[in-house]
Amino acid sequence: MASEKDSMKNILIVALSVCFVCSVIVSGAAVSLKPERMANKALDRNKNILIAAGLYERDVTQDEEIDGLFESFEIRVVDMQAQRLLSESEVTETGIDFSRYDQRKAAKDPALSVSLSSEEDIASISRRANYSIAYLLKRDDKLERIVLPIHGYGLWSTLYGFIALGPDGNTVSGITFYEHQETAGLGGEIDNPKWKGIWPGKEIYGTDGNVALQIIKGSVDSNAPGAKHQVDGLSGATLTSRGVHNLIGYWLGDKAFGPVLKNLEGGT
Repeated sequence: MASEKDSMKNILIVALSVCFVCSVIVSGAAVSLKPERMANKALDRNKNILIAAGLYERDVTQDEEIDGLFESFEIRVVDMQAQRLLSESEVTETGIDFSRYDQRKAAKDPALSVSLSSEEDIASISRRANYSIAYLLKRDDKLERIVLPIHGYGLWSTLYGFIALGPDGNTVSGITFYEHQETAGLGGEIDNPKWKGIWPGKEIYGTDGNVALQIIKGSVDSNAPGAKHQVDGLSGATLTSRGVHNLIGYWLGDKAFGPVLKNLEGGT
């Protein structure tokens, strides 16, 4: 009798039964927790937008306050091919549910994105989604901040973040990177509040209308010509610094958000 219980057939039946039960439990948990995961993902996105806009105070702002602060933002859809903000009716015509839109996933879908040529792809992202989201902070119908999603390759990974600009679409209000795998203490310093703190007040565009902001090697001499277009490089992280420089050049340039920013008039 004992030998029958220990037979290969019975062992396989027990093993498969355990695997089936476990898979059902895991699948059920994943489905039941999906709304919570989506809510946490939205909360984290909103928090990083607030950080870039300078509205989030670390160790002061509570999670329950984030949604209230975020209500000041007007969410707009950007047609990256036409390089303009879409009206509500145009958004409806796209047939896309932007309340669930994932720009990162869209960039991987050939039907929802375009492939960039080597000349265009200075940020090393390969593909760009056809639509993006812009977050406009308005108070009393007056535009105060423009927050845009940005990403590009650093040394080891793609850097994902947000950059906030003033109502002129040129002056930096803040920047944050919420996901990357750069080396801690080197390229990972893009997370350092001290480094992010030198961005506000810098200007993106030169007098010719082209992107002039650059990440330089070493520290910026505040008295030097062009200092308003320069940001300190990350010590020991040349390639990460270059990655940030390139992603700013792409996303705020003529092939991405540049024309959108130049056509923004009063946040319309």
